[in-house]
Amino acid sequence: MKLNINSTVQLNNGLEMPILGFGTSQRTTQSRQHQDVINSIKCALSEGYLLIDTAEVYKTEEQIGSCLKEMSISRDKIFITSKLAPSSHGYEKAIRAFHHSLHNLQVDYIDLYLVHWPSQGKNQNSPHNKEIRKDTWRALEELYLAGKCRAIGVSNYTLDHLVQMAEYWKIKPVVNQVECHPKLTQVELRRWCKYHSVILEAYCPLGAGHLLKDPVVLTVAERYNKTPAQILLRWGLQNELVVIPKSVKTERISENA
Repeated sequence: MKLNINSTVQLNNGLEMPILGFGTSQRTTQSRQHQDVINSIKCALSEGYLLIDTAEVYKTEEQIGSCLKEMSISRDKIFITSKLAPSSHGYEKAIRAFHHSLHNLQVDYIDLYLVHWPSQGKNQNSPHNKEIRKDTWRALEELYLAGKCRAIGVSNYTLDHLVQMAEYWKIKPVVNQVECHPKLTQVELRRWCKYHSVILEAYCPLGAGHLLKDPVVLTVAERYNKTPAQILLRWGLQNELVVIPKSVKTERISENA
């Protein structure tokens, strides 16, 4: 299977999405984060990453917008994903939050817009949260039909959430972004998504870094003369996942590409 940083997968609405992206969720202080994100985004774009993943709660949208403008990168060359925060669930709040993300990113449209989390509280299956999920998805459907985003999807949705969603969607989600790696294979979820033509996108494809020292991963990496990160990303790609590793270290960003 010949794959590279320019390889794409076709979503169920016909849009082509890069299979390898760059995540921008960083665990640093606010002042440190600002410069880290700018440096890492510039490095990722220079290395040829075409998919940049952000979210309202990451607070990295503004930095991404500034980097794209500073580097004079044509908008149609970059695939931008952003996500709606749980605090912005509900029809009207979702519409407002989306336009705020557009403003932060300094763009006219977002390629892929996701519902970041299936609920506002801990009781995800309460009648209130079920109704809010429905209203929130209706907002995303309208944004899609208005041409404000090129595709819509969800994140952190379980199999139960997706089955419920199938009862009210008018437009099927193109992506479900969840944690997925060799220690969390999400077999049943992947099977359902594949049957319904929903791409599973993996965040934390390196197991939040913990799998980089896993004995099996290290053995396979040595056998194929690759780094542990490259083996883990390859596992995701060969299992038909879109993978979005993240790092603020330039050498890791280059290695993952």
